[in-house]
Parts: sequence; C-alpha cells; structure tokens
Amino acid sequence: MQAIVLEELNQKLAVKQVEIPAIADNEVLVNIKYAALNHRDVWIQKGQYGGIVLPIILGADGSGIVTKVGANVSADWIGKEVVINPSMNWGNNPRVQAKDYVILGTPHDGTFAEYVKVAAKLLHLKPSHLSFEQAAAFPLAGLTSFRATMKRAAAKAGENVLITGIGGGVALFCVQFAVAAGCNVYVTSGDDEKIAKAIALGAKGGVNYKNQNWDKELKAMSGGFEAIVDSSGGDTFAKLVDLAKPAGRIAMYGATLGVFNSGVPAKIFWKQLDILGSTMGNDEEFAEMLAFINENKIVPVVDEVFELAHAQTAIEKMSSGKQFGKIVLRID
Repeated sequence: MQAIVLEELNQKLAVKQVEIPAIADNEVLVNIKYAALNHRDVWIQKGQYGGIVLPIILGADGSGIVTKVGANVSADWIGKEVVINPSMNWGNNPRVQAKDYVILGTPHDGTFAEYVKVAAKLLHLKPSHLSFEQAAAFPLAGLTSFRATMKRAAAKAGENVLITGIGGGVALFCVQFAVAAGCNVYVTSGDDEKIAKAIALGAKGGVNYKNQNWDKELKAMSGGFEAIVDSSGGDTFAKLVDLAKPAGRIAMYGATLGVFNSGVPAKIFWKQLDILGSTMGNDEEFAEMLAFINENKIVPVVDEVFELAHAQTAIEKMSSGKQFGKIVLRID
C-alpha cells in the first residue's frame, strides 16, 4: 500500500510503498479514504513531540471503510463507513488520561496510508450528513474542542464565550460547538478576514489581537465572559483573566505563545475563577461529540484538500498558519 512514512526527523514527507498491516483478534482494517493533518504532525516531523517512534506513518484523523475484522470483532463492521477515534488507552479515570495514553500516528502507525489497523472499540459510524472528506476533519480537533469547550469550560446556552486564535481546526470547532449550544460567541485573531469568517459561522463578533487595546475593545463589545477557551498562553493570558466575569471558567488546550503570565493573582482568587487544563478527551466524550455533531448537523470547515503525494506541501501550509479550517489529504 502507499503511505507517508517518516523515517528520519525533519525529513520531507513522501509516498512510500509498504505492506498492508496485519490485524490482531480485537482489531479491524480500515481502507482510508481521507485523512486530516494536525499541528501534531508538524511537531512530530520536526522532532518537537514526545514519544516519537521511527519509522512511523503519520496521521491521527481518518475516515474510510472497514475491509477486514479480527476474530473477536463482529463481521457486521465489514463495509461500514467509519471514522476513527484517535484517542488510545485513555484509561479508567474520565478526568485524566492514563500513563500509557497515546494518540494514533505515533507510536502506532496512523492514517496517512491506504490502510490502517485500529482496535475495533475506536470505530464509530461516519455521520450520514458528512462526506468522507468532511468526516476525516473532526476526530482529533473536534474531540479536543468538545472537551475544552463543553466539558471543561462547561459553556452553556446564553453565556458569553470567548475563543482565542481563530483559524485553526480546534478553535473553529470550539466556535461551532458553542454556537450550536446557544452561546454568544466571540473570537480573537491576528487576521481580520478570519474574524469575518468566524462571524459567518455564527460568532457575534471578534477583535484583532494585534490592536493595542484589543482587550478593551472586546470588553466593550461583550461585557465580559463566563467561559473562555484559550490556545495561546503567553503574556496575553493576563488579559483573559481581566475579561473573565466573576466565577468564570478559562480552559486552555495549548500554549502557542509559550509560558503564560496570569497577571495579578488576586484577580483570580477574588473573582473565583477556574483555570482548567484540557487535552484531547475520553471515549465517552468522543461518543458525546459525535452525537452532538449528528444532532446539530455540524459540518467541519475544510480549508483545502491535497493528494497524498502532496503531503509535504500540505504540512508546510499547516506550519505557516495561513489556513482557515482543516487541511485534508485524499488517500484513495
């Protein structure tokens, strides 16, 4: 089969011919139709991610058709159109992942290939309102967003919700989930065009964080926030503390700006704020997210589709941060 195999760090992505994987009794073989990139793939390529095993087939997200099942798996799965939960070995505690938790795409071969083997328990039926292309776009980013926005930040209908750094796949899902839940959603971005696109998705408004007084603009626009979902960290985090209403919740799933400055500590404890870390999500949350997507007919935003042979061009675009939505690879 054809696959993108990373054999060395900082190696350009190229198609290689490899053997179709053999499955164990509790596994299935999925013929991948489309796979989506995540920033995680960029970090693995550059050696900036923990637990990298080489050689490795990259890719956490994929949609396709089950072609083979193990001895302990129902044959009813054969021929089903599916998406894959890339969150492996979460463990028994729904609040935090186990020590052996990993994500598909390292150390286990991932979805940038014609076929991938996965545990049958990670399979879910593809939403009928989504194409294979669209369905490939939501597993990792969607799960990260759902846990951070709906579970950790606990965004509720009627509340003001701020999503920072709009444009990437996770942040866009945060917007789509919060809008579907009936929240008043606001965004930040360094690109006015991305803010306009977020408003077209249902956000009430947004500000450009390159503006000197962006936080004051946002406060005047919204009145403050019950829930904030942040991926940036850095020195701007202190402004999020100011923007949070009393008893507000700030969930953070990334730190693109590095070590964060929380500002004056008294503002956090006097306002009774919750600062909440969030990473990926457990199996129950994946199922909840999928049900939410089905119920609300949410359609992932796809920025561009590349052929598998052009994976290097795709990952360079992701690294540049110019995309609005998910970057997807056509496998089959």
